[in-house]
Amino acid sequence: MSGSDEILLGHEGGIATLMINRPKALNALTLDNYRRFAPALDAWARDPSIHAVVVRGAGERAFCAGGDVRAVYEAGRGIKGDPGLPIVFFREEYELIRRIHRFPKPYIAIIDGITMGGGAGISVNGAYRIATERTLFAMPETAIGLFPDVGATRFLNRCPGNVGRYLGLTGARLGAADALYCGFATHFVPHDRVAELVDEFRQIVWEAGGARGRIDATLARFARDPGPAPLAALQPAIDRCFAGESVEEVLDTLAARATAGGAHAGWAAETRTGLLTRSPTSLKITLRQLMIGRNYDLEAALALEYRLTQHVMADHDFYEGVRAMLIDKDQDPRWRPATLVEVSDDIVKSYFAPIGDRELRLVRDC
Repeated sequence: MSGSDEILLGHEGGIATLMINRPKALNALTLDNYRRFAPALDAWARDPSIHAVVVRGAGERAFCAGGDVRAVYEAGRGIKGDPGLPIVFFREEYELIRRIHRFPKPYIAIIDGITMGGGAGISVNGAYRIATERTLFAMPETAIGLFPDVGATRFLNRCPGNVGRYLGLTGARLGAADALYCGFATHFVPHDRVAELVDEFRQIVWEAGGARGRIDATLARFARDPGPAPLAALQPAIDRCFAGESVEEVLDTLAARATAGGAHAGWAAETRTGLLTRSPTSLKITLRQLMIGRNYDLEAALALEYRLTQHVMADHDFYEGVRAMLIDKDQDPRWRPATLVEVSDDIVKSYFAPIGDRELRLVRDC
């Protein structure tokens, strides 16, 4: 392997490899990491000796826990770094995600361990996502005053029924079976066979135009059944409780389900309690985002999300959420506005207002 300490690049037997090497930070990605990642992809796309790309995370805990929101917080608050980072960080992150989604060769992410936020962005938007029994997938952004981004407008809406709304609003954590059920993973391979799988990729004898077929055949030999997906049994309740067109309606339906008793009453009560700890503004932004972006392609999703980030970065809740959850770790964010009733329709709409020449405009070719 060669490259910087935090992004390790390799090439063997027709397979390019990228290792995110920040295990102490759960492989969270910095702007410099994105700037190493993106040109590597571009070079591999042009290189005829590269037939597929494998992306992994170093260490035993995480594939990638997300983007480095602490750096964005510090820059936006004027504590440390370039004050313009909130503008540049999301733009370059989303441009990389578009490259991944449109990458012309098999792109294989090994989501072995924690995969959240930006980690979902660099995996779910690619062609192949290999989960293991250690996979822990979530989009927990409403807990830090943000919203599910990195293409989540698209990939959450591709979940069965109203499961995407549930995951986006609550930040619920999923294992491998649920990740497959939602389409976030394409295959399940036991952790102790991942190294062997990657070695098998390197041994493939490549033929013109046959890369995807050979990757598919190799994965078919290694893939296993992770067992039943808990979300499948829960989906009827999710579909009913998250069908409302307002967050208040969702909460009322959950309360009714909890009070009625019976199957899933405990889940409904726990889910409602959890939602009430999230940023009220983030909850309302997220529901509207998923409703209006139901049929968006990736480029449209990222353009919408970039607009939202720029409004969020100019407001209060993101900085307060990061402070409470990641900086001071008191777990007691003081949201502003503090209640759902104070978050008017006009406030919500203001986050979706155009931002002029700062809009993110992405082309669909790679």
